[in-house]
Amino acid sequence: MIKPLEDFVSRFGTKLVLDETLITKKQSRYFLLNQNLKPLVSEEFVYAGTYLGSIRHGKFLPSFDLLDMIAEKKANKITVDKKTEWLFICGRDVFRQGIVKTTGSTDQNDYVLVVNSYGECLGFAKILRMLDQEMHGLVAKNMLDIGDFLRRERCEPPPWSPRQGHRAAR
Repeated sequence: MIKPLEDFVSRFGTKLVLDETLITKKQSRYFLLNQNLKPLVSEEFVYAGTYLGSIRHGKFLPSFDLLDMIAEKKANKITVDKKTEWLFICGRDVFRQGIVKTTGSTDQNDYVLVVNSYGECLGFAKILRMLDQEMHGLVAKNMLDIGDFLRRERCEPPPWSPRQGHRAAR
């Protein structure tokens, strides 16, 4: 597998076996194609197959499809309660009292997938404190969550927003 992808996946204590011949790179973005799509993709493509992630400022930023692939494996995970699930999706960090279950390694500086009670991947976090310590407080820093897209959309008011129309009327 491509080195940045392999390095990122290994931070979750697992391996993801992908056919390297089906992974294509467009600028700094990685895509996973299938056998039927691979011959049809030209050099000018914008998006094809499954988006895996990109490299920005020297760091690999995963897609949620890639996180879902990792979640299907035996990987470092923390399962959170309903309240923590909502807070995590809103961009908050994870506190000890919100963790219901852990799977795999949860040592300091490990990456963990954050999943809800149904096993759905909500994003990933970095462990700041050992989870086996009997203390409350912040234990995992939110690195990326599924609410990120909606928060980015909020930066610019939509064209149908009353505030937008009010500004245009001036």
